[in-house]
Amino acid sequence: MASVDVTVRGGGIFGLSIAWACLRRGAKVRVIETVALGAGSSGGLVGALSPHVPEAWNAKKAFQLESLLMAADWWAGIEAASRLPSGYARLGRLQPLPDDRAVEAARRREGEAARLWLGRAVWRVIPATGADWEPQAASGWLVEDTLSARLSPRMGLAALVAALREGGAEVVLGEAEAEGAVVHSTGIAGLNDLSQAFDVPLGSGVKGQALALRFDARDQPQLFVDSLHIVPHADGTVAIGSTSETTWDRDGPDAQLDALLAKAVAAVPALSGAEVVARWAGIRPKAASRAPLLGAWLGRAGHFVANGGFKIGFGMAPKVAEVMADLVLDGRDGIPPDFRLDALVQKTTARR
Repeated sequence: MASVDVTVRGGGIFGLSIAWACLRRGAKVRVIETVALGAGSSGGLVGALSPHVPEAWNAKKAFQLESLLMAADWWAGIEAASRLPSGYARLGRLQPLPDDRAVEAARRREGEAARLWLGRAVWRVIPATGADWEPQAASGWLVEDTLSARLSPRMGLAALVAALREGGAEVVLGEAEAEGAVVHSTGIAGLNDLSQAFDVPLGSGVKGQALALRFDARDQPQLFVDSLHIVPHADGTVAIGSTSETTWDRDGPDAQLDALLAKAVAAVPALSGAEVVARWAGIRPKAASRAPLLGAWLGRAGHFVANGGFKIGFGMAPKVAEVMADLVLDGRDGIPPDFRLDALVQKTTARR
């Protein structure tokens, strides 16, 4: 009789979250990470848990909404089990509107958010006040949403690992035997393995870079300015990120971070002169569908895949974890069509 019911390969946000969901349901769990916990994109700095624009609604946006609404209780449970902070706080987000056209579009979305977000969060246009913690807005108007939250990726992973160990799960650094059902959540290496196994390109890596400043704005909302995330964290830092690079010369941080910093200071002058305390670069796993890639591994009985978190892995993690636990432990398949591994394999194969 196996001593483990579920083995999770991969110590990033998807792998650890699925392990936690399975553990909470009474499964005996082993996590195997061969490099380092958070070694891929999960070990970054930004931690912006933010929704898609409330329009052109689809299954991906609905899934993300459920996950974001689950997040407060999800992370509170992890903090209680681990007795460690995750840095989670739902403090909302501000975005500057550059012109009248953008203001008009944002006002239309107010009604869509009221309808689609089930009355549990709002998206609204508000006047800029000129406060220090406010992005520069040429139109004089901002979008405020109350759904966005922040999480410290490194604190969150540490809390998850501690909660797993407190609950009796094994967390192995290095090689170990996989027993029971096996969930593969190994980031870009896993996407490469899947592409090779099915002989079709199922995903690729995208380099991201971010930095952190010593600037205490921990009770302020995050900002989103011209594709740049500016996220205050509970430890008195502000994370700034990130780049999206499909080609790169080196894996580590480089001079592009200087441009990110300059852009952030232009948006929020209060950040000028703040000390840079961390620089980060990592490779994000992006599935060809641009959605999380979930499901049974075709042709490998008892093996499953959860990959492709790309930029939204932390925001999607609570719902991904529960859906995968349903599938692995109970055989209940609630994976949305756009997230399905089998559907992506079929679609990609048909294009050849």
